[in-house]
Amino acid sequence: MSERIAPPITLSRRRAFATGALLAAPALLRIEPALAQQGWPDRPLRLVVGFGPGGAGDLTARLIGPKLTEALGRPVVIENRPGAGSIVAAESVARSQPDGYTWLLATNTTATAPFLYNRLPFDPMRDFELVSRVSFFDHVIAVTPNLPVQKLSDLPAYARANPGKLNIGSISVGNATNLGADLLRSMLGLQDVTLVTYRSTPELLNATATGEVQVASEILPPALPQITGGRIRAIAIAAPERFARLPDVPTSAESGLPGYIVRSWNGIALAARTPRPIVDKLNAELKRILDLPDVRDRLLDMGVSPSTTTPEEFRAFFVEEAARWARVIADAGIEKQ
Repeated sequence: MSERIAPPITLSRRRAFATGALLAAPALLRIEPALAQQGWPDRPLRLVVGFGPGGAGDLTARLIGPKLTEALGRPVVIENRPGAGSIVAAESVARSQPDGYTWLLATNTTATAPFLYNRLPFDPMRDFELVSRVSFFDHVIAVTPNLPVQKLSDLPAYARANPGKLNIGSISVGNATNLGADLLRSMLGLQDVTLVTYRSTPELLNATATGEVQVASEILPPALPQITGGRIRAIAIAAPERFARLPDVPTSAESGLPGYIVRSWNGIALAARTPRPIVDKLNAELKRILDLPDVRDRLLDMGVSPSTTTPEEFRAFFVEEAARWARVIADAGIEKQ
C-alpha cells in the first residue's frame, strides 16, 4: 500500500493560511467578551469610592450596595480608596479589566479633574463607560442665623452697607463647594467679598454658626442637620426645584438669583470597552433600585436626591458638566496642581 504524501506548503499556501488567521482574529476577539458576559456576574464585584467612609457618596454607595448584591446574586464590596482628590480611585478603575467587575463611584470631581490637575493618569472622556447617574447632592447657601438677609439678592446691599464684614466660606480650593462659592460671588458682583476656605465641612459649618464667616456654600447632606437644628439658616437651594425635606427653603431663582445652579452628583462608571450588555444590565438594576420607596426615602433623609439616566444621557451630562466647570475654574484663575 503506497503512502500518500501531502503536498509541500508553498509560499502561496502560507499566505492563504496567514490571511485566514487574520480574518478569523476579529471573530475570536468578538467571541471572548461574549463568553465573558454570558455568566456575568459569576464572582464578587467591587464599587470603588474615592473618599473615606462616612461621607455622602460613601453612604450612598453603602445604601445601594446590598440592593445590588441581592439583584445580581454576587457580593458588591465597597472599597474606599481616598487620595489626590479621588484620582487614585478613578485611575484604578480606568486601568481595570473591562469585564464589569470593577466599578467607580464617579463624581463631578471625575469630570473636572483635567482642569485642576497636571499629568492626570487617565482621560475621563475616553477611559470610562458611563452607566448611569445615581444621585444629586444639592448645594445650599446658608448664613449665620442673625445675618439680616432673607435671600441671595439681599447680599450685595448688605456687603455695600457693611464693607469688609461679609465673607463666604467653603471647603478647599477646587472643591465643588469652593467653585460654587466663587460662582456665587461672580454672579452677585461681590468681587470685594473674601472667599474663606476650610479644611473640613465641620469646620465650615461651625464657623458659619458662630459668625466667623457669614455665608457658607456647602452640599446639603452634611448641612441638613445643622439647618433643621437651627444652628445655620438656609436662604437658597442651588437647584431647579426645592428639596423635599426643606420645603420652605427657596430655590436660587426664587431667592433672586436665576441661573445659579450648583449640584454635586455621583454615578456609576466602568472601564472603557466593557461589553454593552453588562452596561445595560447594571443600568436597569440601578434604575429599579433607585425607584424603590425605601431607598428614595433613605436618600432624601440624608439630603440626597435620587436621579438615574440612560448611559447616553449620563455621558451628555458628564460632558456638559466638564465644560461648564472648566469655564468657572478658568474665570476664577485656579491653577492646576
